[in-house]
Amino acid sequence: MLARHLIVCACALAALALPAAASAKFGQSFRPMPHNPADRLLSVPIDDFRYDHATRCRKKPAPGALAMQSWLASHSRGVSWGIMRCEKLGPGNYSLHAEGRAIDWHLDVRNRADRRAAEHLIDLLLAPDRAGNPFALARRMGVQEIIWNCQAWWGSEAMIKYSLCYDAKDRPKKIDDTSAHRNHVHIGLSRAGAAKRTSFWR
Repeated sequence: MLARHLIVCACALAALALPAAASAKFGQSFRPMPHNPADRLLSVPIDDFRYDHATRCRKKPAPGALAMQSWLASHSRGVSWGIMRCEKLGPGNYSLHAEGRAIDWHLDVRNRADRRAAEHLIDLLLAPDRAGNPFALARRMGVQEIIWNCQAWWGSEAMIKYSLCYDAKDRPKKIDDTSAHRNHVHIGLSRAGAAKRTSFWR
């Protein structure tokens, strides 16, 4: 129960915690990856990146989130820590979990196999395709945000420092593993991705 409560708090803060100063690109810097599913869709125009804020709570997960959860189960080590949570962050502002558009995928940075799986998953989502389209799989799936191990991606050129992990002087803070996303990868979807209206799901 404590872990679940901490996930709720951490993901609520995720939408409020703006990216801090940029760090190096994640892993090996978003190079093309073999067997990238995005390469099979080169004949289809790639989706533009967009970020959709959540505005209310819904009663059930979005179909795209369920599809993403199923895809993760088939293509990555780890297990789902859930999709739905009604979390209001401020006036008219809600967590993506509230609209059933975010998945917490359990992988622990302290477990070597988990860490490598998380890094591979993020590199795959953010790698360019063979045509050079950046963040190809993420765009085609409708992924709009990723948080893992005190780093975050919000459509930016690189994984950057997740500001919740740092103080006002950009020094690392001591925070729990769930808030720092060291024990799960948070993946948030745009409304098009959540509705399975992006090229990957079509």
